[in-house]
Parts: sequence; structure tokens; C-alpha cells
Amino acid sequence: MPDRYPELDEMIAFIQRHLHEPLTLARLAQYAAYSPYHFTRIFKERMGLSPLYYISALRLQKAKDLLLSTQLSVRDIGLEIGQQSLGTFTTRFTARVGMTPAQFRNSRQQAERDVARLHKLGELRERMPLLGRHSVVRGRVRAPLPLSGVVLVGLFARPIPEGLPLHGTLVSGEAPFTFGGVKPGTYYLMATSVAWGTDASDILLTRKTLRTRDHAPIVVGEGSKLHEKDAVLHPPSPDDPPILISLPVLMERFLSRVGSTSSPAMR
Repeated sequence: MPDRYPELDEMIAFIQRHLHEPLTLARLAQYAAYSPYHFTRIFKERMGLSPLYYISALRLQKAKDLLLSTQLSVRDIGLEIGQQSLGTFTTRFTARVGMTPAQFRNSRQQAERDVARLHKLGELRERMPLLGRHSVVRGRVRAPLPLSGVVLVGLFARPIPEGLPLHGTLVSGEAPFTFGGVKPGTYYLMATSVAWGTDASDILLTRKTLRTRDHAPIVVGEGSKLHEKDAVLHPPSPDDPPILISLPVLMERFLSRVGSTSSPAMR
């Protein structure tokens, strides 16, 4: 189904072209020829995020790129994305990416090592959780082409893959997934793929990985036991929110779980 509000395509391109400049809500609304209230409303309907939150996510993605492609100091990279305080930049980056800027800069070898370990494990499947006091969310990964690799699937608090997922797992290709013990709340199903042989930089910056795009939440209420939703993958699109969470962090958590139990699942 075509995206709603196609007139926002140029607005999204404008944001990406001017990311290094101050981008206030008033400036964005004026460029779009809408009131700030109306612009915010339709932008959030289209993207799942408010304009300013989307911009902050793009700037953190730019910081990830600069950490891997330049020798700029962490402080200078923070300044490049408009963060005057090194402490604030480090705190926000760590919360949304899952590791400090310095750790991210040095994580290429970890990414390569984790993918190699996952490849050796063979088929990745999780144990079916018992239907207990809380709910179960289950579905299947679906992709536009055959997958040879691993798919990271998670339930997040916002419609953007940032921070550690509230529930998460890894599966091989187009496979079923199940999350047990899901408490009442609102969740967003997010997923991305890593093909075997993917370059470490592509794993860390996720420029080419398939990903989900569904902004409709999964609402788990009291007494609702089973929720079904597939993770439908698509190629990257210019208006996708960035995948901020570092994939090696999720792979490490999964591998740690596998190392402590015969049931490969991550929570």
C-alpha cells in the first residue's frame, strides 16, 4: 500500500540534506507550508515518529557513520551532530545504540566474530514458550527474496529499532518466532537481516540490510493471551527510520543465552 502523505517525500529529503543545520519545528512546518501542529500530526502518521525525534535519530546515525569513517574525536563528532556536551552525547548514544561511541568505533571485529559464531550454530530456532500468566506474541519472518543468514527480531517501545528490545530473538531466514511472557503494554515489532558474508561496516551501519516498516503497534491488554503478527522485511527506503541499536549487541546477547541453555532464545 502506498505511503500516506506522499507530499512529505520532499520534506524528508530536505531534512536529510540539511541535517547539519538547525532544524526547528517552525522551519520544517514553514518549508512544508503547514501549521506546526498539522505538520507534526501528518509526519507522525507517515513516519511513526515526531519530526524532531526522527531528526535526532538521523543525527545519531550520522555519528555512527563518522565514528567508523573518520578519525574525529568523540567530542568533535558530538559537535558535528549538534551536541555541545560530550556527556550528553555519550549518554544519548549509549542509550539508543547500546554501547558507548568508543565501543562502537572498535566493534568491527566483534561484529565479524559474532556473525561467524552464529553461522557455525546452523539453524537458529527458539523453544516454544509455555502459555503462562502473561501473553505470547508470535509470527513469521517474511522477505521479498530468499534469505541466507540471520534475522534479528524484537519488540520495541517505539516504532524505531533503538535501545535494547523489550523482547528479542534471532532466527534463520524466513522462520517463525515466538515471544513469551509479554506483559500488558504497547510494542512495535522490528526486524532486520544480516546475510552470511556481510561486511562488518554494513552490519554496524545497516545501510543495506532488509528491515521491517510496519508502524502499527501490538497492544497487549490484561487477559489477552495470544497475538500474531508477521515481520515483513523490505529493502531500505529513504524514509525508513535508522536502525540505531548496534546489531553486535543483540548478537552478543543471543550468543550468551545460547551459551547458558540448550534453547537458543534471547530476552
